[in-house]
Amino acid sequence: MAGIAASLACASAGGPPANGGPGPNRNGRNADSASAPVVWPVRTQFHVDLWLHGFAMIQDDTTTVPYFRRGYKAEMNDLKRRANVTTQLDANMQKLRARIAINPQLVNAQFVPLYFNNFDELAQAADLLYRTDGNPQAAGNQQAAETVQILTGYFPSQPDRDWLRLFVQSLKDEDARFYRNYWNQVQGERGDVIVQVNNIWQRTYRPRLQTFLNNTSQRSGEIILSLPLDGEGRTLSTGKFENSTVVAFPARTTDAVEAIYVIVHELSGNIVSTAVKDNVTPTDQRNGLADRYVAAGSVRAGAMLLQKISPDLVDGYARYYLHSANKPIGSNATASLALAFPLPDQIRDAISRQIDVVLGGI
Repeated sequence: MAGIAASLACASAGGPPANGGPGPNRNGRNADSASAPVVWPVRTQFHVDLWLHGFAMIQDDTTTVPYFRRGYKAEMNDLKRRANVTTQLDANMQKLRARIAINPQLVNAQFVPLYFNNFDELAQAADLLYRTDGNPQAAGNQQAAETVQILTGYFPSQPDRDWLRLFVQSLKDEDARFYRNYWNQVQGERGDVIVQVNNIWQRTYRPRLQTFLNNTSQRSGEIILSLPLDGEGRTLSTGKFENSTVVAFPARTTDAVEAIYVIVHELSGNIVSTAVKDNVTPTDQRNGLADRYVAAGSVRAGAMLLQKISPDLVDGYARYYLHSANKPIGSNATASLALAFPLPDQIRDAISRQIDVVLGGI
């Protein structure tokens, strides 16, 4: 991320403070002191929310665990309607949706803002990609070439890059006419939630997870609370000491533990892919069965990990993901979770064994 920022030579004054006031900044240091870097600080990022908001508005969300908070799109449309606001995101909705229908892999571009420090950097990178036609050799320098190469992975064809250009233009107008005011207001209302999530994360649950994090190349990183998200977070690992995990932003201080549930779901997910890959056939992979096992396995892995390091959270975790998936909870939430997110025994056992290995249990 730092290399991209340098290559684009962008100012970082493109938005409001990350947490609406003093707190950890992008480098993990306290904004009001010269203290040592915080391990896995909790923060908010306007450009991440703006980008994910755009996807929430244009994308059909049919996953078992939703990408975005249920009712989010309807809520945002209602707010805009009451404010008599129409933006280019609304005007370009059909064009943006049409390209996703042709190339569903564009939804993977939800991770793009995690490479950048603010929306101005991201927009300049998108313009660079467009001007170079996705050719890193035309970028002008090594770091700019790396930026083009990264974005080309998400937008490999000219129609995809045209889509990106239109999406960025649409988000700029959405920001100016609606989203920034909305975001600032909610940040002010949820300042206590950020403090509470940070407190329980840093004082209780991160220390319990630290061995797991150390042994899965996740020693340090950042937690970003995001308004559009539900139980399916977004995690980008760009190196052993650069991990960004975006999770749901609880609405109330009493719900702060919900952020911990999604953090655990995300941070345990990196062991699931290997367990699935080792226990499916090439036919299963071609038919999409492996992807379904990864999705279910990520939910189950979180519960398995909590059973080892913080069993007091298992029932709440199960209830949260059953509610997120709109599944019945029943009299035993943990048993209901296993029914709602089924796995072959060999994959379940492989995940459990790997958790034991990582935690040093065997």
